[in-house]
Amino acid sequence: MFATAQTSCIVGLDAVPVEVEVRLQEGQERFSILGLGGAAVRESRERILSAVRGAGFDPPQNILVNLAPAEVRKDTASFDLPIALAIVSACDGVPQAALERVSICGELSLLGDVKSTVGVAAHALAAMQRGDRSVVVPLPNAQEACMVPGVRIIPTSSLSQAIRILSGREEPGQIDAPEMERVPVRRSLDDVLGQVIAKRALTIAAAGGHNLLMIGPPGCGKSMLAERLSTLLPPLSPDERLEVLRIHSIAGQATEALLAGVRPVRTPHYVVSDAGLIGGGAGPRPGEVSLAHRGVLFLDEFPEFRRSAVEALRSPLETGWVQIARAKASVTFPARFQLIAAMNPCPCGRFGSHVGTCRCSHHAVRDYLAKLSQPILDRIDLHVELEAVRVEDLVWAQPSTATTSEGLVAAVLAARCRQFARQGVLNSELSEGALRSAIQVTDAARLLLAEAVRRIGISARGYTRVLRVAVTIADLAGHDVVSEEVVAEAVSYRSLDRLSSIVHGTGAYIRNTTL
Repeated sequence: MFATAQTSCIVGLDAVPVEVEVRLQEGQERFSILGLGGAAVRESRERILSAVRGAGFDPPQNILVNLAPAEVRKDTASFDLPIALAIVSACDGVPQAALERVSICGELSLLGDVKSTVGVAAHALAAMQRGDRSVVVPLPNAQEACMVPGVRIIPTSSLSQAIRILSGREEPGQIDAPEMERVPVRRSLDDVLGQVIAKRALTIAAAGGHNLLMIGPPGCGKSMLAERLSTLLPPLSPDERLEVLRIHSIAGQATEALLAGVRPVRTPHYVVSDAGLIGGGAGPRPGEVSLAHRGVLFLDEFPEFRRSAVEALRSPLETGWVQIARAKASVTFPARFQLIAAMNPCPCGRFGSHVGTCRCSHHAVRDYLAKLSQPILDRIDLHVELEAVRVEDLVWAQPSTATTSEGLVAAVLAARCRQFARQGVLNSELSEGALRSAIQVTDAARLLLAEAVRRIGISARGYTRVLRVAVTIADLAGHDVVSEEVVAEAVSYRSLDRLSSIVHGTGAYIRNTTL
């Protein structure tokens, strides 16, 4: 007795097609699984036998299962359901024709219930690309699978139900793709008292997809501002939803908010390992930079992160992807995220503040700021300095309305529409060639940029970042030309480019220095 079923195996972010071959024969009691199965696959034998017998079938004692291709390692419990259905088909419980061009994935319980599994979106996408007509998935993952167009989704809650559906004795349930819902905004920028300059910088960052670093004393509102950036961003597009959904599904993360179109916001603690931030492990897994793809990565206490982890951000910040190389495989994960970082101006946090007195020596301040290398600072478009909130703003603050926040959301959306209509990407992704050919810059603005490069010491990469920010400021104002005033504002957000004078001990750090 012989039968086959189709499934797939997660490798990186892709699902590799796998054929399940089952041979049943009389003889010595044995259940063998061939094909480089990991611990989860080897342990599935008792689960599968218990579920098959619970569904009313009594297969022979000698069962041989082969998972092809044999050179690809298979280490998830999603093979339970396809192996069980192939065994049932070999016992004449399901016609072999019913399993053709049908991809199956799901984990089984001892009673035959089908449990949720990881990577269902990737499984469905692989089935669509392979030309399968249907995908059998666990009922809890059905909406996630429905995001993949061009393939019929068959949700099932148990092995017995899957057998009835594939045998034609029961119609599968109807699952529709989730609609884009408008998530109620519980937090807005109106909650933040004062900090007008920081709010302006946050709006610019949201409009152009720029990276932002906030420097200020403890309690000035850095974390509050970072948490509210997502309220300014538009919801995920259908294509972006599928991109992000596949990453979070494979990583075993919750996907409910993503299905509603909410952009991911990741806030790892500064003790996170390099692999946790960038990705890695024995079987390479996506890290925080990939889980923040198409969303926001907030790094609080930025200088306290491991130096190696911070320096590893260079490549994804520049390219939008990260490559994890291992002895047996090399995997590429997308990482087009928006970095929002926050830090104190010194170890005690009071340097340059009008509230309290800094207790740090000049060398302590220099060493603290030197934890961030110039290449990393060059890749952050906006450096904003925050002051402690004034007592007047705290005591006499009037209740605000949502008008201001709603106006910022509308301005961000309008600026993004201008960018996509003009160049097809956000300004943060503009190449140097597109900046020269597609953007109009006045002569006075160019002269000011040249003076800024000379006096502040902006690098070539920093120059490009300043120009991108200037284009976004012009888009927010609805202007087609980058003027001198726009460039002046963009240059004012590069305060940490003066860091080199502190690191080398040649000067004092002057807050809010202008040209």
